[in-house]
Amino acid sequence: MTTERQGKARIIPFLRYRDAQKAIGWLCEAFGLARHAVYEDEVGKVAHAELSYDGGFIMLGEMKDDALGMRTPAELGAVNQGIYVVVDDADAHYARAKAAGAEIVLDIKDQPYGSREYTARDLEGNLWSFGTYAPQAE
Repeated sequence: MTTERQGKARIIPFLRYRDAQKAIGWLCEAFGLARHAVYEDEVGKVAHAELSYDGGFIMLGEMKDDALGMRTPAELGAVNQGIYVVVDDADAHYARAKAAGAEIVLDIKDQPYGSREYTARDLEGNLWSFGTYAPQAE
């Protein structure tokens, strides 16, 4: 491992949204993410954005027809992935998301593996789980 990469995120999920600006605002309000960087294209659409939460990141951008062929869960009518975010206080996070109108898919509860967590759907159908379980890399 090179010294310059130590401590930096190595796995970063990325998503596409039909209205990325709206998604950024909602993700910050409902889930407590913070704008790290937002880059717009020549017509003002989000070409690339980075949102952070406690040292972790997601990247997102506007839907486009390209070789990736990504679609939102709302468009597909199905979800095939989810994002898990480690939080210190799952109950407070749950209350924030619920107050912002997040659709709660799995209510908050204690898990047999020691986590307290819940799962919510964002405004375009992506699944987000938040809990206290924090696996450690060796």
